[in-house]
Amino acid sequence: MTINKLILGDNLEIMRKMDSDSIDLIYLDPPFFSNKNYEVLWGDEGEIRSFQDRWSGGIEHYIMWLKERVMEMHRILKPTGSIYLHCDWHADAYIRVFILDKIFGENNFRNEIIWSYQGTGEPKNFFKKKHDNIYFYSKSNKYFFSDSDTKEDISDFSKTKFSKEDEKGKYKEIKHPDGSVYKQYVRENMRMRDVWEIPLINVMAKERIGYPTQKPEALLERIIKASSHEGHVILDPFVGGGTSIAVADKLNRNWIGIDQSVQAIKVTEFRLNKQQSLFSKPFTVQLHKYDYDTLRYKDAFEFETWIVGHFGGLSNSRQRGDLGLDGRTRENQPIQVKRSDNIGRNVIDNFKSACERYDKTSYEKNKSENKPLGFIIAFSFGKGAIQEVARLKVEEQVTIELITVESIVPIAKKPTLQVEMQDLGKVKELRQIEFIATGKSDAGIEFYAWDFTYKEPNFVPEILLDKTGKQTYLFKAGEHTIAVKVVDNEGLENTEIIKLKINGEVNRN
Repeated sequence: MTINKLILGDNLEIMRKMDSDSIDLIYLDPPFFSNKNYEVLWGDEGEIRSFQDRWSGGIEHYIMWLKERVMEMHRILKPTGSIYLHCDWHADAYIRVFILDKIFGENNFRNEIIWSYQGTGEPKNFFKKKHDNIYFYSKSNKYFFSDSDTKEDISDFSKTKFSKEDEKGKYKEIKHPDGSVYKQYVRENMRMRDVWEIPLINVMAKERIGYPTQKPEALLERIIKASSHEGHVILDPFVGGGTSIAVADKLNRNWIGIDQSVQAIKVTEFRLNKQQSLFSKPFTVQLHKYDYDTLRYKDAFEFETWIVGHFGGLSNSRQRGDLGLDGRTRENQPIQVKRSDNIGRNVIDNFKSACERYDKTSYEKNKSENKPLGFIIAFSFGKGAIQEVARLKVEEQVTIELITVESIVPIAKKPTLQVEMQDLGKVKELRQIEFIATGKSDAGIEFYAWDFTYKEPNFVPEILLDKTGKQTYLFKAGEHTIAVKVVDNEGLENTEIIKLKINGEVNRN
């Protein structure tokens, strides 16, 4: 499977297609066995469908639902790989005993990590539940674990508390009831404990995207650094807000992210785009359907290679001297790709001649056995091409198969998008503009995203998850470029670019 890839779909079905012993580290933060309404975070069709699957029964059904997925994770982990399963008090005991101990074995249990954090809510008759459990198991007794990245880290939560320093190092003062003061020194170069005090993401944090159960990057950075190195492959089968993928990408790991929610995949895609640099590795996004326009006007050679692969054939690495053929089947039948519609009769004539010149022996053999001489792939075929293929079969006993792109991969039209704006007047020295985006799609609109300082070609959204399509923004005098994206329920998107000139009046180019 291609690495550095976001995949929309059921993680169980996708993992079943992945190679055994191919993943170095798995982090999963599956939906907790908690309040049902709380668990529907994105609210799109894919998430609701998954929600219904796991909640059709009680705790036994939930454990069965999760167990069959963890079994696949065990299969695809390398012998030296590890898994970190994130859960809370609702089902932690069941998960450890009935899933992880059964599948990975009690001897391969490494740690129960307690992620401790502060939060609101004051219970009257019991202690506040302010921690999550993260179970760390390895696949065997030989697993990767970084010594240098598992020392006590004073750079996060505790750093501000150890603000004083003397010849012994950094310390904080602890006052006793009798008035005496005790110096507690930070424990540098000590093995990290299994209790991690990492704060929740506050409302002003730069990494905050508005996802209700978003995990801090510091938490995932600690896990990924401890149990992988650069170039290792990280899998997150429940992408959610995309923190694990964003951190893996920053740390130069390879990765695969899966989620059944369109919004989870698209928000993670935009989050990755936001942090991309010249040195970032490219990544791909696999949706349920592909946008016709994107495929139709894609780079020709890139499209030929891509569609031949999806057809199950082998692409032609040469671009010249190939008789106009773009690949072959595993039975050595030629494949030609036409990145266009309404293919005419002349294409059939030329292809037939190319097949004969490509391999005369195979040509005669396929003809005598009534097998296709070859395959032509295009977006659509004209009447002349269809009639010529029929004539060849009847009069010359020659079979040529016409294959539409849509029969290989599902295709849909991307949503339409219109943006209107209204000048709301001045606010001190700034001009206040209201934007109203209207997207339309047969699949339904999921959300909008906004970049108010757009610089082509990088879309870096300031507003990542807008459900209404309405935003107000303050602009200084000068020229501004704004980009808005609309995403539909299939994950397809469209973008509108708005250029504004503000100098007393507001002009839209």
